[in-house]
Amino acid sequence: MKKDLHPKAVPCKIIYQGQVVMETLSTRPEIHVDVWSGSHPFWTGEERFVDTEGRVEKFSKRFGDSYRKRS
Repeated sequence: MKKDLHPKAVPCKIIYQGQVVMETLSTRPEIHVDVWSGSHPFWTGEERFVDTEGRVEKFSKRFGDSYRKRS
């Protein structure tokens, strides 16, 4: 087996919104995440609406009916 082939695994803290939510091993000492299982709607059962402006509305505002009339 070759020596020094694999990177060193160090204790790692997973950080969500400034709070440590999990500790594991990784090649990095800290990992900052936007979503984790404790906050994801699928696992918590909570329904959240994150979309500030829908894609269809944004597209319609930008192009209007001109997109449909081109064809």
